[in-house]
Amino acid sequence: MLPLVTPGQLAARSEVYHQLSSLISAGIGLMPALVHLKTHASNRTERAMLVEILAGLDHQLTFAEAIRRLPRGIPDFDVALVEAGETSGRLDASCRLLAEYYRERARLGRQVLTDLTYPLAVFHLAIFIFPFSDLFITGNIGVYLGKTVGVLLPIYAIVFAGLLALQGRHSESWRARMEKVLNRIPVVGSARQNLALARLAAALEALLSAGIPILAAWPLAASASGSPALKKIVADWGPALASGKTTPAQAVLDAPMFRGIFAAQYATGETSGKLDDTLRRLHTYLHEEGVRKLRFFSQWVPKLVYLGAMLWIAYKVVRFYLGYFEQLAPLL
Repeated sequence: MLPLVTPGQLAARSEVYHQLSSLISAGIGLMPALVHLKTHASNRTERAMLVEILAGLDHQLTFAEAIRRLPRGIPDFDVALVEAGETSGRLDASCRLLAEYYRERARLGRQVLTDLTYPLAVFHLAIFIFPFSDLFITGNIGVYLGKTVGVLLPIYAIVFAGLLALQGRHSESWRARMEKVLNRIPVVGSARQNLALARLAAALEALLSAGIPILAAWPLAASASGSPALKKIVADWGPALASGKTTPAQAVLDAPMFRGIFAAQYATGETSGKLDDTLRRLHTYLHEEGVRKLRFFSQWVPKLVYLGAMLWIAYKVVRFYLGYFEQLAPLL
């Protein structure tokens, strides 16, 4: 299995969750739904994963426990959201949320790759063309490879390492460090925070609607958000909430990560007794805002890469002509 998750794999995962949500919503039990998906699986990897999940369920594991034990590794975010869905009796809603999440990630990934095709082609063409004059004069293929492949390989290694570091299969401490780094990036940081809060709102609404006590619902919803920072903040509330020294609304208002529309609307919803409706509206608004920002970022990344390639080419052209004129100067 590839160490990096591709847009195609994300789309396939989205489709599995979408079909599972549809089958459960139609009144089909979890086991028959998974058997149906296994029978009609589109590839071997997907079928093997479903076989392993069904084996876990046969051994009296919950769905969340079964996917947690998959040898290929499922992100903790998936496990937490599935666990929240099982606990609340709203597994179909959790699967639907996961389907939307992976569908959007696949779409953004494909858009970035498509938009990067031209600027990367220009960059590679420039890398191989500029040293060609020296190869033509000297015939030294080793020097030419050093100036071309020798430049590209470190760039490939850095990009690959960066993508590998951002995968969701790492430990929570690693993901927490990566979250701190990504949250400092303009647009990306606020988009990720919006999406994490949107997932938290959706999970919390499902849990509360199912009658789960609010003190038990908050830690589950924080885990389902996929944000280690949110999970830690909510875990730190535990003693104060359990002793009655503070309320969830006051804790939300005091936490910097919740400040803004989430804190204000949550406090209003808790005071008015319409928290379920408030959380649904918060999920919709924050999800749309997060997706909008990510789309904006994904559209500008290829443009910035293209601009960088053009500036580098311009630098090489100017440098070439300066060297050429320096050689002509003694003859003039």
